[in-house]
Amino acid sequence: MDKLQQELAYFISFCIEQYKVAKELSGEEVVKIFNQYKVMEYLSDCYEVLHTQGHRWLVAEIDDFISKRKEEER
Repeated sequence: MDKLQQELAYFISFCIEQYKVAKELSGEEVVKIFNQYKVMEYLSDCYEVLHTQGHRWLVAEIDDFISKRKEEER
């Protein structure tokens, strides 16, 4: 695993943990939600910008992203 892949893995796991705590969900529930709405792909694609933000901002950003994905499904 190269350095960027390692950083991405750490960042995504950090986001899962922060979202889990903020929403009072299990890790399994968060992974299911993230997979359903392709949040991990978003976090990976936008890593350069997102990883510089604080955990509260990241949780809010993930919520916004999920809300937009839900609207697209309608």
